[in-house]
Parts: sequence; structure tokens; C-alpha cells
Amino acid sequence: MKTVVSGQWSVVSWWKQFCLLIFAFCFFGCGSMPNLEPRECSESGGVVKEFYSYHFGNEMKFSQENLKLREKFLTTEFVKSLQNLQTENDVFTTNNTDFPKAFRVGKCEVVSPEKTNIELVLFWRDDTRTEQKIIKVEVVKQSDKWLVSKILN
Repeated sequence: MKTVVSGQWSVVSWWKQFCLLIFAFCFFGCGSMPNLEPRECSESGGVVKEFYSYHFGNEMKFSQENLKLREKFLTTEFVKSLQNLQTENDVFTTNNTDFPKAFRVGKCEVVSPEKTNIELVLFWRDDTRTEQKIIKVEVVKQSDKWLVSKILN
């Protein structure tokens, strides 16, 4: 009789150890899942998210003062192309005065190791309207820093 009880105990013991092993693997292993997104997309997408978080959190209407506040996110060439612009449109989203309410960073396309195109999903939502639109943001790496170089509508 002891051998049967002992045999049952070893199966139960083995099962407990197996379950504990699976739990430990899932608990500790899930935190170290590899990032399947290309490095260029992770880095440039982070810059796009940071830029648009700043942009949406401040005045979105274009002005030379607002351009100056955003310069650290933009290439010199992009800034120069906007310096003489006289508009109140939001040149960083839809280039009109219908300002979106929210955004989400979407798909990324690696054009080269120094250039990506990031989809930006724009949202409008109020009592009468629910809409979304996708634009593309070109991001380039200059001097080891990712910068927004163009808005592709």
C-alpha cells in the first residue's frame, strides 16, 4: 500500500513541480519578450510620439513662435521650409484649422537605416462627429538623432 500512495504522491509532486516551472517560465519569460519591431522604427517612432505629444499638448495653430518651440524635434531643412510661412493651419497634421483631438502612432516603414515613414492616426470625436485620418511622418537620423523631416499628407 505504501508504494501506491508513494507512487501517487510522486505523480502529484511531479505535476506540482511541472506547474511551478511553467508558471515561473511565463512570469519571468514574458517580461523579456524580444521586440520584433526594427530598431529604426522603435527609435524614430519614439521621437514621433514625443513630438506629437508636445504638439497636441500645446497650441496647434501654426506661428513662428510655435515653430521655434518645436525646432528640437525637426530637421533644419524642415524648419527653414516653414520659416516664412504665414498661416494658422496646423502644418504638422492636416494643414488646415480643423485640429484633431488625439493621435496614435501607427505602422512604420524602414526606408533606409537613416530614414523611416511613420503612420500617424489622427482622431476627431465630439457630439456630432467621429472621424480618423492617417498621415505619414518622414523621420531621418542626423548626427545620431532622429528628427521629423516632412509631413506626407
